[in-house]
Formats: sequence, C-alpha cells, structure tokens
Amino acid sequence: MSKIAFIFPGQGAQYVGMANEFYEAIPECHEVFDIAEQVLDFNIKHLCFHENELIHKTEYTQAIMLTACLSILRAVEKSGIKADMTAGLSLGEYAALVANGMLAEADAIRLVRKRGIYMTTEVPAGKGGMAAVLGLDNQTVEQICEEISLQEKSIVEPANYNCPGQIVISGESKALKVACDVLSSKAKRVLPLTVSGPFHSSMLKGAGSKLALELEKVSLQRMRVPYASNVTGSIQREENQVKTLLVEQVSSSVRWQQCVEEMIANGVDTFIEIGPGRTLSGFIKKIDRTKKVLNIEKLADLEKLEELKK
Repeated sequence: MSKIAFIFPGQGAQYVGMANEFYEAIPECHEVFDIAEQVLDFNIKHLCFHENELIHKTEYTQAIMLTACLSILRAVEKSGIKADMTAGLSLGEYAALVANGMLAEADAIRLVRKRGIYMTTEVPAGKGGMAAVLGLDNQTVEQICEEISLQEKSIVEPANYNCPGQIVISGESKALKVACDVLSSKAKRVLPLTVSGPFHSSMLKGAGSKLALELEKVSLQRMRVPYASNVTGSIQREENQVKTLLVEQVSSSVRWQQCVEEMIANGVDTFIEIGPGRTLSGFIKKIDRTKKVLNIEKLADLEKLEELKK
C-alpha cells in the first residue's frame, strides 16, 4: 500500500520572502507567524519578509526557517493530505515532530531559537567549519577523518550523510583544512561551506547539554505517526527517546540518506518536501530515482497534491 512521508529542509534553504504567499492568502498559515511573534524576542515577520542580513545568521535563521515550514505545513494539512511518516534534515526534524503531533508549534519555535543561539556561541568564530565532499564513498571519508583527527590531535568528523556520493565533514579549522587537502586528491570536489561553526560535530556537545535543560521544560505529546531520526537513521516509534535524540542531534552526524532508505524500506513511495528549496527532493532522487517526490514551496505548488487524492 502506498505511503506518504512529509519531509522538511534544514538551515541553508532560507531566503527573504519564503512562505509569504501562504501568510497572505491562508489564515491558518498567518496564524503560525502570530504564534512565533508571541514566543520570539525579535520581529519574525520583518526578518522573514523584508530584505535583511539577520535571516542568514544561525541564531535567527533556525526560528525563521521553522516558522516558514510550519506555516506551509498548515496549508498542506488543510488540503487533506496526511503523512504516514515524517522526517527532517537537522533543524527540519523539529518541523517533523510538529507534523507527527509530538511538539506544539510554540514549543518547537522557542526551542530552535535557543538551539540556534547555543550552536552559534558554543565555538568561537573561526575555530571550526564544514566542507562538502562530493564523489567519494562513506567509508573512505570516515577513515580519512579518523586518521587526521588522531594525527593532528584535533577534531574532524562526518557531519551529514546527504545522499550517495555527498558527505559533509565538520570540525576544528586546522584538522578540517588537512582533511580537505587529503580528500581533494581522492574526491570529485571538496567545497568549504559558508557556515558559522562546526555543526554536527562533537565540538557542539556543550550546546546539546544546554538544549537538554530547555527540553526539560517542554511536554511531548503522543506521536500520531512515526518519524525518522537523524541520529540513528532509523524509524522512531518510542516517545521516551525523543528528547535524548534531539540533544544528541546537535553534535551527532545527520544520517539523512539512512533515514530515507529506512522510510522506503517501511513502504514510503511518495515524499512531500515542505518548505523553501528543493534540496531534499534532489537528495531523494539520488537515493532512489523510482520514488515520487513533490515539493511545496509556493502557493501554486498545492495543486500538485490534487493528484495524490485520486
């Protein structure tokens, strides 16, 4: 039987004006921004809809991106399409937990505001970074990272398993540079990423510990449908593990490819990417070209959902 997964992008897909059409046209979508305005300490509508630089700063980006995704999710839910599973890439996992009923919108937005601040301040600027490695297998990248970490007595680790032939590595600037030099001779390309820190590396463990204190204040509800965890790369059906996984997620590798493969193994054949960009749609096509992928980013994209109702 056909199964649908709602999937949500992570940081990096944001742009000024995202979700604006939904905000203007659909009251339920407008309401999400009103909720965000009540729990945030900045003017989210201004930063999301008007030209500014703060939208690309992690401590702001995460709350803005999540709000935009949740606003578009409201429109998808209003269309009557239901998910059998949910998943999100890094930050997107919070939207996935709202979509499966575990997290209230206000709690999720409040949490990612804190998460963005903790991730930004945990490692001083310039001390770490990230790079995308293209055209090399997982095992080779893992082995080189391990060898260089030992050799340099410094941290460099796989941060994102995006799709076959695309891994992002993360760590201290010195070890990262050495790893990039070594990998450049073996990979198709190695691209340094414009990010403010070594995200999803063990350098961020302190940020995870701070987030744990915030998570203690939040009540999780029963999940309506399972979700795929970034940390384990597997389908989660146990509510009591979720907070621990969200803490670990800050400093653990994002196993996106494994999440998608697990959802497919559990019967998902249609993926609906909800939010700005088509990054996840591209990854899924590289993981399994036979699966149906739709992305809902603009108001007109809602028409794509009509074919699923037939």
